[in-house]
Amino acid sequence: MKQKNAGRLFESLNITLLFILAVLCLAPLLHIVSLSLSSGTEITSGRVTIFPRGFNIESYQQMLQDVSMFRSLLFTVVLTVTFTVLCMLMTILAAYPLTKKGLKGRKFILYFIVLTMYFGGGVIPDYMLTKGLHLLNSMWALILPGLISPFYMIIMMSFFRSIPQGLEEAAEIDGASFNGILMRIILPLSVPVLVTLSLFYAVGRWNGFSDSLYYITDPKLYPLQLKLYQIVMNSMLVGQDAAERLSQLENPILPESLKAASIIFSIVPIVIVYPWLQKYFVTGTMLGSVKE
Repeated sequence: MKQKNAGRLFESLNITLLFILAVLCLAPLLHIVSLSLSSGTEITSGRVTIFPRGFNIESYQQMLQDVSMFRSLLFTVVLTVTFTVLCMLMTILAAYPLTKKGLKGRKFILYFIVLTMYFGGGVIPDYMLTKGLHLLNSMWALILPGLISPFYMIIMMSFFRSIPQGLEEAAEIDGASFNGILMRIILPLSVPVLVTLSLFYAVGRWNGFSDSLYYITDPKLYPLQLKLYQIVMNSMLVGQDAAERLSQLENPILPESLKAASIIFSIVPIVIVYPWLQKYFVTGTMLGSVKE
């Protein structure tokens, strides 16, 4: 009985702790949503918390009138899809051969790849290399430098190792080629890890900001995060005189409200994708960590 009560107590404390953490994670997001849907007078008075006050959607209306926002959204979608497809291709082509013990120099190649997780050239050498390759102000400057993640490659290798070797041996006996085994047996059995890592790559690229800040100066090639950065910086340049003029309006649109609306606009697409793929997370990341 004592053990049963202790289990219930632990479960209750665990649920309470998770609920508190969930509230702490959601509170900033709810505050941003409230700012985007609140009137300028309520925001100025500091009464906006996690619920909108003086509900209005003028910030969204003004933001959606900016054609460059949709151009940045379309470019970011194309960039993210291209980046994810190429990254998964490179990760698969690197991970699968490195799981084969018969591959000559396998350990050296693996150690060499893992070494890049701890040491890098730095921002300046990366910029000089990108400039030397004439990739500045191009989509490829945002794709090629991060084309493969050693950490994700190791996760995929672990998953491939968890697949019974007997399946590959049976396919070899039936005359299947190396590529045939990979395409017809390994990849269909690896859907959870493929979907999970694809989402990780996509989210990383969608939220990428620093590389576009370094390599992109053409406004037509601004990803959504860089466009958001420009909006934030422009709002910070609003002087005191402009702030006073806004405060005199009956229902002003404050820069804080416009920034909040832009943030929500940038995160909605990726948030929509998450629930559809969430079921693969635990399977994709945990199965690869169990070695038989």
